[in-house]
Amino acid sequence: MAMGQEKSVVKVIAISGSLRKASYSSGLIRAAIELTKESIIGMEIEQLDISQLPMENFDLEGDEDNTSLDVEILHQKLRYGAGSFPPVVEDFRQKILESDCILFSSPEFNYSVSAPLKNAIDWGSRAPNVWADKPAAVISVSGAMGGARGQLHLRQIGVDVDLHFVNKPEFFLDAFKPPTKFDTQGNLIDEQAKKRLKKVLLALRTFTLRLQGNKCGN
Repeated sequence: MAMGQEKSVVKVIAISGSLRKASYSSGLIRAAIELTKESIIGMEIEQLDISQLPMENFDLEGDEDNTSLDVEILHQKLRYGAGSFPPVVEDFRQKILESDCILFSSPEFNYSVSAPLKNAIDWGSRAPNVWADKPAAVISVSGAMGGARGQLHLRQIGVDVDLHFVNKPEFFLDAFKPPTKFDTQGNLIDEQAKKRLKKVLLALRTFTLRLQGNKCGN
């Protein structure tokens, strides 16, 4: 970034692993967006809709080999629609590429992340991998363990796609334990949870700026 870190705006792409209309995972992202507008200076969050992504299928990809492209050339290919993926996938990959960091929010499905989220990760990891070297944070809401096992699996996936996750603070939320955490529209209403969520966002911003500073110094 051209400006000093204290004035930099960290651009975050947020991805919900749940497609349900009143999804609690999406509710966490909406709460995060509100927090950045109300009390976190220098951070903007945009939620990406992954519901329209087709299932990852090599037959939907073109024959062009992008593996050896310079990042800047790849950026231009994605910007002007000259890539080898379906348009909705190209758009998704471009958003990831242009972001500073990623915020994942997902329920836990069978000790893992949801199928839509895994599909989105798989599309992004196709060569050239647009997740590579991105800072990331993960928050989750589920049953008793709050999605902890799903988070662990996501962090393992992150090793292969070269994501750099914030380790602390962690955010797990049991949606069904009193007091009430969400309203009927899936909006987060628990103030303590919001305070914990804010700490994650601040940590993600600090971590992102630190990694960017290290890159500038190399």
